Amino acid sequence: MVGGDAGGMSAASEARRRRGPEELQITAFERGEHTSYSACGIPYWIGDVVDGPERLIARDARTFRDEYAIDARVRHEVAEIDLANREVVVRDLDGGGEIREPYDHLVIATGASPIRPDWPGADAEGIFGVQTLDDGATLRAALDRDPRPTRAVVVGAGYIGVEMAEALVNRGLDVTVVEQAEQPMATVDPDMGILVGEAMRGLGIAVRTSERVTGFASGDGRVTAVLTERSEIPADVVVLGLGVRPNSDLAEKAGLPLGVAGGVVTDLRMRVPGHDGIWAAGDCVQTVNLVTGQPTYVPLGTHANKQGRVAGTNIGGGYATFPGVVGTAVTKVCDLEVARTGLRERDATAAGFGYITVTIDSTNRSSYFPGSQAMTVKLIAERRTGRLLGGQIVGRAEAAKRIDVLAVALTNRMTVEEMTALDLGYAPPFSPVWDPVLVAARKAAQAVARR
Repeated sequence: MVGGDAGGMSAASEARRRRGPEELQITAFERGEHTSYSACGIPYWIGDVVDGPERLIARDARTFRDEYAIDARVRHEVAEIDLANREVVVRDLDGGGEIREPYDHLVIATGASPIRPDWPGADAEGIFGVQTLDDGATLRAALDRDPRPTRAVVVGAGYIGVEMAEALVNRGLDVTVVEQAEQPMATVDPDMGILVGEAMRGLGIAVRTSERVTGFASGDGRVTAVLTERSEIPADVVVLGLGVRPNSDLAEKAGLPLGVAGGVVTDLRMRVPGHDGIWAAGDCVQTVNLVTGQPTYVPLGTHANKQGRVAGTNIGGGYATFPGVVGTAVTKVCDLEVARTGLRERDATAAGFGYITVTIDSTNRSSYFPGSQAMTVKLIAERRTGRLLGGQIVGRAEAAKRIDVLAVALTNRMTVEEMTALDLGYAPPFSPVWDPVLVAARKAAQAVARR
């Protein structure tokens, strides 16, 4: 296993479950300090919402060795894949030296790295990408240094940017978020992103949209400001929230095929085509968008765990496939929940769909029940057939997980008319008699019929 987090260790664990140590020797190499941890929990650790880093680790290397007979070696970096000799070249980052490790099956689960544009001054101290537990520890140390930083700038307002902005506010910093798009959270349409921006500003975050970063200023080697096309924003700490790129350099150097965004290409069983015994899983691979049928790159821990399990099942002698994703994701800003699945308007346009959109306002519970709060649901449906293409939800308590209903509908290629008859649960503490998802589906079905 090349990589010791979700994809690699899910594959290792599933293969071990199917084949004992006497049948299959499993070795996992991880260049960082930790195995099997929740990267999604890092912003909440930074913001002192949860303890860490130990609480974020599901299983450490010793547990894998002692309880699962998986030889997990941290601080070991695979530097080369030798396809001809079926070996990997491994560097011991602490002890020094290199070894050559033979393999019958090789799982590439190298994950992803934060995008770090080649802007002037980007190498200054105090600029952080946050993708791994080690990244989180480095940022925590910077926030705890003396004198403590008081001003933070987050570049990019996607999932990690929004979550890190809230975490830094919780730590008592003055926070500015700079986003070149017209609204934060470009993973939803701009009309829904407006709601996210309002919530961020209500939290005390300065949100600057439609503004492009051009570089960084520094003094004595430390970042002092973020430079944009409009102004200079003082900063003691900068966090990059510009997304990630797949760590596929190792695969590329070995001559393995790369696809969308540089992700490693696999088949449905997570095998690399044309290379017997080579598998890949997690944030380093491309996958299939089940709505469009086209290749896509969606790096999420949920997918990594499933893909790793599929690879491990097949290595262990079973049969499993990973068909693809519909692009479901959720996050929160303070108490505002944000969810999306399927296509946004620009995705539907790019894919060539004719479509209609509807947006409805409803509540999470019956309006008379205590705790009832507003929720906005947006649906995108194909113009002629009424097939659901995507959905977005923004609201308070109990809003985000309603996206799962839309994800199931998308996976099963349901029309919005079919969705109106879904037998969803109802009681006043849980929803209005017409759940917001059903109200939106009914409105969408009417719009399709008018067309």
